Amino acid sequence: MSKAFTKSLLLYNKILVRRLRSLIARTPLPSVTATERQPPPHKSASSTTASTSPPLEALTAPDTTTDGDSGASAGTVVCAVEGGLLMSASTFPYFMLVALEAGGLLRGLLLLMLYPLLRVLSHELATKAMVMLTFAGLRKDAFGRLGMAVMPKLFLEDVSAEVFQAVTSSAAATRRGRRRRCVCVSGMPRAMVEPFLKEYLAVDAVVAPELKELGGYYLGIAEDEGEVVRKMDVEEVIGDKGGAVVGIGGLGCLFPQLFQKYCKEVYVPTESAQRRRGALHPRRYPKPLVFHDGRTAFRPTPTATLTMFMWLPLGAPLAVLRAAVFLLLPFSLSVPLLAALGMHNRMIASSSSPDPSPELTAGGNKKNSSLFACNHRSLLDPLCVSAAARRRDLAAATYSISRLSELLSPIPTFRLTRDRAADRAAMQEQLFCRSSGGGLVVCPEGTTCREPFLLRFSPLFAELAAGGVDVVPVALHLAVDMFHGTTAGGRKMLDPLYLLMNPVPSYLVQFLDPVVTGEGSGKEGARAVANEVQRRVAEALGYERTGLTRRDKYLILAGNEGVVGADDGGKKN
Repeated sequence: MSKAFTKSLLLYNKILVRRLRSLIARTPLPSVTATERQPPPHKSASSTTASTSPPLEALTAPDTTTDGDSGASAGTVVCAVEGGLLMSASTFPYFMLVALEAGGLLRGLLLLMLYPLLRVLSHELATKAMVMLTFAGLRKDAFGRLGMAVMPKLFLEDVSAEVFQAVTSSAAATRRGRRRRCVCVSGMPRAMVEPFLKEYLAVDAVVAPELKELGGYYLGIAEDEGEVVRKMDVEEVIGDKGGAVVGIGGLGCLFPQLFQKYCKEVYVPTESAQRRRGALHPRRYPKPLVFHDGRTAFRPTPTATLTMFMWLPLGAPLAVLRAAVFLLLPFSLSVPLLAALGMHNRMIASSSSPDPSPELTAGGNKKNSSLFACNHRSLLDPLCVSAAARRRDLAAATYSISRLSELLSPIPTFRLTRDRAADRAAMQEQLFCRSSGGGLVVCPEGTTCREPFLLRFSPLFAELAAGGVDVVPVALHLAVDMFHGTTAGGRKMLDPLYLLMNPVPSYLVQFLDPVVTGEGSGKEGARAVANEVQRRVAEALGYERTGLTRRDKYLILAGNEGVVGADDGGKKN
């Protein structure tokens, strides 16, 4: 039923766009050609150069054969972002992401309703309309965090591998001390594109309009292209060390005067070349994207955003139902019922690892407690480990979760305080002094990480291994298709709701072989155990190990060290 409803809405949208186009009188441009929307080539004395645009493949690496000063410039590349560096020329998904994350669902819905009108407007007018609706009334300091923490993920997934290779193909030049300067031009506001371009792609300069503000709030008005060019210092942006200036255009006409006046040649991708492009692989990013924030887990195209708004009336009550099933029923019933409700969980046990369920002695008592050390993907990690092990006697060590989550948890929880001695004593009490025996689930990373990376594992949990505790590494993988269930700058108490609202969330829980620990090995031995657990989890999941910590994450995403007080549990993750 939802599929038929979606098709009818899309058909209505196409009909509406067709009728609106017929009502708008368009003045035809002179000498309309197949490349009228491409940046014009450099006007030189050669008519051949002015009449043709060489293909992108003809853009060679900087000249490395000429001897000279090693600090001399190898030239400059002026690259259009929309349709050039990015595979898609549409900017709607980026403005929609800002509207959803910074403005809320209502602002996103208004932008979606405006989409049919945007289709019939020119690129310049459509951009101005989206800037007005998206940024009007937003606080500048609040969007500054979002521009660094949320936007780069969506931009990086759309970077063209071919264009990026053409712009940065100067390995030989770099070895000789010569490099090509890269300048990116965009019609989107500078606050949206500059953090991604400079921080993750190492672009030298960005030419983009500034947003106008008043009293720390954006007015929803951006500078026009002429104003941007007039304020620009060409020698500072393009470079003043000599070398040829070439351009890589997009399918739109961004800053044509910049390409006409300063570029010796312009390489323009054709529409067929656009369709053959591939996305840049994450391992080729100049700077790896380890951390990002925001709730939106999909590319917010018009169709995908419409699907999200249609899903919300069903997703919210479904999330409540899933939570009730998980909290009120035993694992033997809740796991199959959750699978029927679309929440998939898969458990993998190593052939040589023992059964994660508790073993009993001859007298009917439980054997020594087990300590499960897992990577951290969401708030539900300890619950999924407990369900996979079929044990409700496991306790979870937590930090900075909301009081509501603690009250609703079906397994015991206790808070860590970031005081090493106090935290060790609390963990020992949970392992050795509980009347029911049981075990403990810890996440040594200290915070969540969405990307295929593992943060540094704290050795605190390994210091307990000398007391005869089995350390069982657990590899967790979480896949979501609509919402992220974690946040560094939002409300922590909403994390379970967003995670459970996903149409088909899935968890992979893999129990690995226990780590052999030594007796009385001290801090060095604990560090070795923590590194071994991290290595095994990384190998099982195919993740990359890092030395980053919770402090690094919050400095990047939120501008603080991620330390919370006793009453701030609902604000940090």
